Amino acid sequence: MSTAYFQCVGGASGDMILGALVASGLSIDRLRDVLGRLPVTGYTLSTEQATRGGVHGTIVSVDLDEDGRRPRRWQEFVGMIEGSDLSPGTVDRATRVFARLGEAEAVVHGVAPEDVRLHELGSIDTLVDVVGAVAGLELLGVDRVYCSPLPSGSGLVNSSHGVLPVPAPVTAALLSMANAHVVPPPADSTDAGEMVTPTGAAILTTLATFRQPGISLSRVGYGLGSRDPEHYPNVLALWLGEETGPIGVGHLLTLETNIDDMSPELVGYVQGALFDLGALDVWLTPIQMKKSRPGSMLSALIPAGIETVAVELLMKETSTLGVRVRPTMRHEAEREAVTVETPLGPVSVKIKRLNGKAVGFSPEYEECRRIARERRLPLQEVYRVVERAARDRLGT
Repeated sequence: MSTAYFQCVGGASGDMILGALVASGLSIDRLRDVLGRLPVTGYTLSTEQATRGGVHGTIVSVDLDEDGRRPRRWQEFVGMIEGSDLSPGTVDRATRVFARLGEAEAVVHGVAPEDVRLHELGSIDTLVDVVGAVAGLELLGVDRVYCSPLPSGSGLVNSSHGVLPVPAPVTAALLSMANAHVVPPPADSTDAGEMVTPTGAAILTTLATFRQPGISLSRVGYGLGSRDPEHYPNVLALWLGEETGPIGVGHLLTLETNIDDMSPELVGYVQGALFDLGALDVWLTPIQMKKSRPGSMLSALIPAGIETVAVELLMKETSTLGVRVRPTMRHEAEREAVTVETPLGPVSVKIKRLNGKAVGFSPEYEECRRIARERRLPLQEVYRVVERAARDRLGT
């Protein structure tokens, strides 16, 4: 898995996320091209190099003209995204970010989500930040997103609603909806100000799991915030690499619901949608329900950070009236994906390690299936050849 980990040293905002992506290798021209697929004008995108504390990084600025500053509703942003020719994955994840932002605003203001007004968040830079962050991760080939604890900030912030505490109520609502990990501001920061913006919170609580994975690190980039405080570097670090990690205990959630009145095709669709959200495993167990009806228990093992969207998906896409949730801990072995040269050609193999030693090899199924078809060999024979080559080259 290609993995991204956001280390929120100085917090997180939409432009800091874009800066971290560009600093980690995302071409600003490719980003402009993707954003150009949106049916919207009124902004320009620029970059510059600077330092915060002793850290060198990238600032991405979204400058607006009068039309870009005109406030829109979050549903308008969703309509623009859905009406574009962005990739299906970008459309899905970006609309989920805005749906979560609208839900948080509704909670804070005590109105229905369709009646929400975004005020400061209604300008075009919010759309650029969200779509740019989602598309940027896709362009970098990221499969999994993780995030460090978020600093709470401190003090007060001015808004169109008046003076607000930090974190702002919408930011606090987003963090609580995701059960995000929150820590105090850096030491000696008596007035750290707003360290996590609503846009940054909406993006990370929708896309990321709040834990630090084991990672074989390949690149690190730093997105810079607009302020340059004295007591800490106002930077957001982005680590990119392949997920590995020593054996340990993973804190996850298990979702369960019983179903006896749905078409199997629909259940299969839900299973795939859960995997797309980031579920680690999804399975069906035959059960017998009341009145002797046969049914299935749909179970999903998920990171805690996607609980809200996963439960919402089950409620919308299945006939269930309730979803059971329970915490789950699992021991995790270190894993590593490598390419092994075999007599049948190069094949991807997943290595399982225990205390640093290889104890298992799993050839990539799709590649083995392709070889079996092309060479008209039994699939089991292809597996044996690949496993033997992996053991010979990598040890047992």
